[in-house]
Amino acid sequence: MTDGDIRVATFDCYGTLIDWEGGAAGFLANLCLRDDDPSPGPGRLLRERWEAIQFEIIQERYQPYKAILAESLRTWVAERGLPWDEADGEALARSMRSWQPFPDTRPALSQVREAGVRLVILSNTDRDIISHSLRQLEVPFDDVITAEECGSYKPDERNFAALADRVGLPPEQILHVAAGYAYDVQPAHRLGFRTAWVNRHVEAVPGAATPDYQWRDLWGLTALAGGPGPGI
Repeated sequence: MTDGDIRVATFDCYGTLIDWEGGAAGFLANLCLRDDDPSPGPGRLLRERWEAIQFEIIQERYQPYKAILAESLRTWVAERGLPWDEADGEALARSMRSWQPFPDTRPALSQVREAGVRLVILSNTDRDIISHSLRQLEVPFDDVITAEECGSYKPDERNFAALADRVGLPPEQILHVAAGYAYDVQPAHRLGFRTAWVNRHVEAVPGAATPDYQWRDLWGLTALAGGPGPGI
């Protein structure tokens, strides 16, 4: 694969295409306000701790993502000394279905698709959750692969093997685009995929795997595919 010769671009969804951080932070902050948490702190820190808990859980035995959401939220609530209600786990899954794309997602992906690039999602979710997110994205995808189908969660290498198998190309001919370094960039790089890190917060590379590309947003992919870019 060379610049301008992209046949397939594969994506993480939440955090890359959908504003996962904003959606999760808002949900957790509202939970703290409802339960009179005396010192909730910034939503960003609430979300970071919850996501760290979730990252540990997904590397254990497989269970449906709605169960992962509930278990991770229950642990997070217990750490903060807040009351637990099973309905809150269900509410988090419902909330996730309405989280919105980043402003660049729709226009950038539309241009990439118009350039003839196949678009595929590899997501750590269940099919019934991501089906709602696909409606929010409003861009057709050629395939969507979920953890539910793989029976495992990224960063498990089986998910990326399933991705290459479904795409029908060797990893070195696939560009995997993701905001999640530990979830996506590291394992994809290790398996020989070309990788693009969507580094929206301009952070330092946190590990040894150096992505082939680093962008602030998805307009970097549009430029790589030869699209006209923003404002067109």
